Amino acid sequence: MENFIRAVPKAELHLHIEGSLEPELTFDLARKHGVTLKYPNVAALRAAYDFSDLQSFLDLYYAGADVLRDEDDFHALTTAYLRRAHDDGVVHAEIFFDPQTHTARGIPFATVFGGIHRALVEGEREFGISWRLIPNFLRHLSADEAMRALEELLPYKRHFAAVGLDSSERGHPPSKFAAVFERARKEGLRTVAHAGEEGPPEYIVEALDLLKVSRIDHGVRCEEDPALVERLVREQVPLTVCPLSNVKLCVYKRIEDHNLKRLLDRGVKVTVNSDDPSYFGGYVLDNYLAVQRGLNLSRADMAQLARNSIEASFLDDASKGRWLAKIDAIAA
Repeated sequence: MENFIRAVPKAELHLHIEGSLEPELTFDLARKHGVTLKYPNVAALRAAYDFSDLQSFLDLYYAGADVLRDEDDFHALTTAYLRRAHDDGVVHAEIFFDPQTHTARGIPFATVFGGIHRALVEGEREFGISWRLIPNFLRHLSADEAMRALEELLPYKRHFAAVGLDSSERGHPPSKFAAVFERARKEGLRTVAHAGEEGPPEYIVEALDLLKVSRIDHGVRCEEDPALVERLVREQVPLTVCPLSNVKLCVYKRIEDHNLKRLLDRGVKVTVNSDDPSYFGGYVLDNYLAVQRGLNLSRADMAQLARNSIEASFLDDASKGRWLAKIDAIAA
């Protein structure tokens, strides 16, 4: 089964590149820039990855990002992720990054974008992984700050497939950013948003109706609203689910409690992704294996999850068709 899952072409649609910062690279970059870390060594830092909720993770996540200072740092970060993704059978990656996390520290947007973009171009050549790039707005900051961030990234918009919304969900409904997302759509950008992870199902509805999103990132709390589940099935709205993240952040106590199988059986277009793999204990293959074992998923289930990932991506139809045909051939 592991060989089968690794071999099946997959798209990863929910990956925060800053969340792939491994402790070893954190220490390397800290030494490079003369940054003093709170933790004495790699083992101590990794041991701190014990979170009680989303906010406890975000506190450590933002502190870790402080070692990312120059274009080469963002290049190294992205290249390391692509190497792991390639080993896991990822053929297409749609990567989130958080411009505001870096510009607030005085790092120019061009530096952040330049390092990530250069690595993606090189990675496509070396690993054959196609890509889309999605800057996210930090929802714990104001809508005015998000609008200013949007203005800063618009000169680069031809490089972006969409804009997204992440960070602390509680108390920050999608409606807060309706004007920002309307402006982004007018500029020709698609939209996605984190909703229904810690926030209620109503946030999913807001993201659909007010932000006009193409996908819901997470979305697992949709099950609390049967009418919403029916809508997701009817409209085939993809959910970019991150199983190990959900367990690590205490959305579910165990992977065996996860609702992914129920949603899949209902016909929801669920996909499997790694979110912030360094912090949550697994890259995309680890997430596929965790749900396969924990939820007793069949070979057909795993092939369907891979199909969903391709269908839910922002790839063109011809590319989707090629990868779907390959999945069918491998699954036959």
